[in-house]
Amino acid sequence: MQNAALELTSSFPRLDAPRLARSFSYLGGRWVAGSAKASLAVTDPADGSLLGEVAQLDASDATRAVDAAHAAWAGWAALLPQERSTILRRWHGLICAHREDLARIMTAEQGKPMSESRGEIDYAASFVEFYAEEARRPNIEGVTSHLPDAEVEVWREPVGVAALITPWNFPSAMLTRKAAAALAAGCSVVAHPSGETPYSALALAELGEQAGLSAGVFNVITGHAPDIVGAWMSDSRVRAVSFTGSTEIGRLLYAQGADTIKRLVLELGGHAPFLVFDDADMAQAVDEAIKAKFATSGQDCLGANRFLVQRGVYDRFCADFARATGRLRIGRGMDDPDIGPLINEKAIAKQQDHVQDALERGARLLCGGNTHAEAGPLFFQPTVLADVPADAKIMHEETFGPVAAIAPFDTEDEAIRRANDTEYGLVAYLHTQDPRRIYRASRAMRFGMVAVNRTKVTGAPIPFGGMKQSGLGREGSRLGLEAFTEIKYVCRDWA
Repeated sequence: MQNAALELTSSFPRLDAPRLARSFSYLGGRWVAGSAKASLAVTDPADGSLLGEVAQLDASDATRAVDAAHAAWAGWAALLPQERSTILRRWHGLICAHREDLARIMTAEQGKPMSESRGEIDYAASFVEFYAEEARRPNIEGVTSHLPDAEVEVWREPVGVAALITPWNFPSAMLTRKAAAALAAGCSVVAHPSGETPYSALALAELGEQAGLSAGVFNVITGHAPDIVGAWMSDSRVRAVSFTGSTEIGRLLYAQGADTIKRLVLELGGHAPFLVFDDADMAQAVDEAIKAKFATSGQDCLGANRFLVQRGVYDRFCADFARATGRLRIGRGMDDPDIGPLINEKAIAKQQDHVQDALERGARLLCGGNTHAEAGPLFFQPTVLADVPADAKIMHEETFGPVAAIAPFDTEDEAIRRANDTEYGLVAYLHTQDPRRIYRASRAMRFGMVAVNRTKVTGAPIPFGGMKQSGLGREGSRLGLEAFTEIKYVCRDWA
């Protein structure tokens, strides 16, 4: 990587705006190759072809990014709220204007079908629009004084530099959900995207620069995560960290943040139950089950992993769900199929392990069960397993792929107990027509989000997050600003 020219192969998609295909990191308002002048290869999971190489920055570069963000913070925080809002609105407009190019980039590096990539770009843009509006309301609260001759106020102020660590499965939306909230609050940002999907984040940085985010306010640093994130976790100037990824890495960050008492938002693993009761609308339940399981080829922390179905409708649900699953189309994301490739060989191995383990323990294979040889090595057939025993791995571990496990239950109490029998608590899906059961089950299930008779529940105005080991804090909604603000109490004596 000798200069700022793109180092991309012919397999990278054609873009209407070629400037969006950035291969260098964005640090202090400049596109840089980093101290080491090394690079990371990015491949297309559909066929393994090389898309290009991005700069591999190191710990010293990560510290330089914090230098730039810390220097820029005071000026960004001092802007009038409506000035920050105007810049965020321009960023939102540019994301919308380049929707198709951003979707092409995402599908090329992540593999998801184009329709899903377009949907994610819309989702990503919605967070920028939402927080552009929230930026105008810094929320100064008046409080009734408890002291004579005194006036009391409570203010929210930005914490400072915020470090954002984003995953490969939603490379655009997870960045804007974090960054838009932090920027609206008046924080400056250092962001590290997954090495498997860096181009989406770098494209957003290009659009942020065009929108008027001043030098140092928004930085995107590519490289090996332990080097980049490790430097940020030990830097006392980084006051807030927002991470989306595995519970295992979340625990590590939780421990690393202790020395400098960082604000943490952790959106971690999920193991969603999908409950179907005898009185459910069966056609609706099957349709929503397909969405809940196979969106993003199953590579979604909100993906349904355990399907618990009441015995009276169990056989019908299994048959209808397997039939619908068998109709799903597999192919390259650019061809807009229903199921695209998985991200890497490790993901394929996990699907194979969970299927084999379930079958060895007595489960029945209704469809799928193996890789899709004609499509390529990273494609796995959408799979349905029935009669999966409670001790199977898939009933305790997040599969993160297109494998559905179904088991029967008899009573409501049994269903709730089994749904809650997990260390995770991100989302639960519930299908029933009984309003009293909806209330009881929604109350009883220990999950941060409950979807009743539907799958899609997320969006910019709602608080996204989980309970137990699915994480800490909330993203989206006004609550998404809390990790990026400090509360200051001011008491003035008027005597």
